[in-house]
Amino acid sequence: QIQLVESGGGSVAAGGSLRLSCGVSRSNPHSICMAWFRQVLGKEREGVATIFSDGGSIYYAGSVKGRFTISQDNANNTFALQMDSLKPDDTGMYYCAADVSLVCVFSDQVPPSRADFDLWGQGIQVTVSS
Repeated sequence: QIQLVESGGGSVAAGGSLRLSCGVSRSNPHSICMAWFRQVLGKEREGVATIFSDGGSIYYAGSVKGRFTISQDNANNTFALQMDSLKPDDTGMYYCAADVSLVCVFSDQVPPSRADFDLWGQGIQVTVSS
């Protein structure tokens, strides 16, 4: 059973940076698609970024492209989301997600959805003040 645990997050002023990390416990080595989602109260959970365990298949939502960077550290079974130039609109609950799959291909036309991922972290709050 794979479990995900987020860390990082918090509050920052607009223009600042935060880093989120997701620890992935794996009982067996898998090829795995990893993602970060965010959700604002009353809105759908939005896929922000994805990465495959080989470091490929990187996707960013248009709203974060050029400001956020997703990365993976297979040696330590973690993946991270570096968030720079943060805006108040980035405020929300952030979730890491994963799916044991050989398919991890997303685009602006076919963005990641909640249904694509079976495994979820508990969520962590990010607040950006103006």
